[in-house]
Order: sequence, then C-alpha cells, then structure tokens
Amino acid sequence: MPDVNTLLDMAIKEADNLFDGEEFLVKDFFKGYEWNRIPRKDRLLLGTLFLNYVNKTNNKIIAVEKTSSNQQKYKRIIHKS
Repeated sequence: MPDVNTLLDMAIKEADNLFDGEEFLVKDFFKGYEWNRIPRKDRLLLGTLFLNYVNKTNNKIIAVEKTSSNQQKYKRIIHKS
C-alpha cells in the first residue's frame, strides 16, 4: 500500500484530468477496492492533506459543500485569462 504522500500525489495528478466545472470527491480518484484497502486513518489524513493543498496552493480546484456523509466535495475551476 502506498504511503499517504504518494496517494496525495496520485489524487493531485488525477484532478488535472477533470473538466471545468466538474465536481468530485477525493475517493473518486481511486477504484472502489483500492479506496477500501486504504486504512481509515490514512483516508482521513489524505482528505485533510488534499483540502490543505487546495486551500494553500491550488487555484484550479475549490472546496464546495460537504456530502451527507461528511465528505468534502470539490469543484474543478479552470481560470481563463
């Protein structure tokens, strides 16, 4: 199982494949069985790290509302100049 920083890098790279306006959860970047194999504590940490990445360093993704299961939802925004 890759460490959390590797999983974060994978999620960041996958986010580049999204279309403008597309909404997603971090777990969408992983196949169901892959996501389920990640220990819960690492999934929580991955979510925190991804949110920190979005808030501090990324201008192409914004955090939107949380789902009913308390998962953070994001939206891909491509700024046009």
